[in-house]
Amino acid sequence: MRTWIAGVFIVLLPLAQVGTRAAQNAGAPTGTPDAGKAVWALGNTSCRNCHGGDGEGAFGPVLAGRNFTYARFRGYVRAPLGRMPGYVESELTDQEIADLVAYFNSLPPVAMPGRWRVELPKDAPRGQQLALAVVGCGQCHGATLDTPRHGAAEVNGDFEWFKKMVYQHVAAQREQWAQLDRTVAPVTPQPAGPPGRNRVRMGIYSPARLPEPTLKEMWDWAADLGLLVPLSGRITAAAQPSTYTVNVANAGVKGKGLVAEDVTVEVELPDNAKVVNTTGAGYEGMKKNGEGKTVAAWRVPRLAPTEQQSFNLTLAGAATSLRGTIRWARPAVKADDEVNFQLATGGRGGRGGV
Repeated sequence: MRTWIAGVFIVLLPLAQVGTRAAQNAGAPTGTPDAGKAVWALGNTSCRNCHGGDGEGAFGPVLAGRNFTYARFRGYVRAPLGRMPGYVESELTDQEIADLVAYFNSLPPVAMPGRWRVELPKDAPRGQQLALAVVGCGQCHGATLDTPRHGAAEVNGDFEWFKKMVYQHVAAQREQWAQLDRTVAPVTPQPAGPPGRNRVRMGIYSPARLPEPTLKEMWDWAADLGLLVPLSGRITAAAQPSTYTVNVANAGVKGKGLVAEDVTVEVELPDNAKVVNTTGAGYEGMKKNGEGKTVAAWRVPRLAPTEQQSFNLTLAGAATSLRGTIRWARPAVKADDEVNFQLATGGRGGRGGV
């Protein structure tokens, strides 16, 4: 009799689990793995920066092969219990959540999570430890939080700005986007998504899970590094043979953002290149940069928000590639103190550091 009862119990336990899963999935949208893979690959929410390119885990937990129910996964997304920000319907729909569940459940389990996208530097100060190893901000924003630092510089933001961006991010980010002049080369990442869906990539943090004193420590550390004036550069081929136009802009909000002073613009020249002509004020000639490369250099005394400067550079022969760098003296910064750009892609290629 005891053997029979045990056997019934063993059979009924999986049936009970199946029933529970069915109840949890009742009324859920029907998801498909292919659609979920497409949502994940599009990178609208930057989730992969913490959870890995295929959900294999890194700073964030493993998602692949976890056999999630829709209700459980949706709960993690809408109202996380840990360090993750929550995502609202406007930025990640219930249908997309169902598709992600189907995708992750279709993947095999992972034996060992991957490496963090951004590792904690040795001897990191406490603010950086919090940002990278506790809250995880650095997994998206880099080891020195360069994106928030230039976002703050767009409007000369202080801690109150930072707090609003973290606790009310979707509304606050859209408000700041609306203030930017779209005719000026943008530096802040713009809304992403398929046609008709302009999304904010970051979720909203809860003050209960990310207390204000912790947030203040991170801000004090990042602000001490210096706010990054949102400068951008672009090199394009002009109509004249072997002539290239260099455009430099300050994408900050007019009347609010930081002014860059004593700006240096350098374009690295090909080996043995000869400069035939230049236009634009402030040309300082050809010189060697800190890496021993020959550059054409201009100096701009001041570049205020929405202001742009253009220069032309004519070489004796066509160049297959050109790279440029922008630096400024004031406001002073301790990290990520340059903007890099190139002929191949134009736009903001990235700052020094991460």
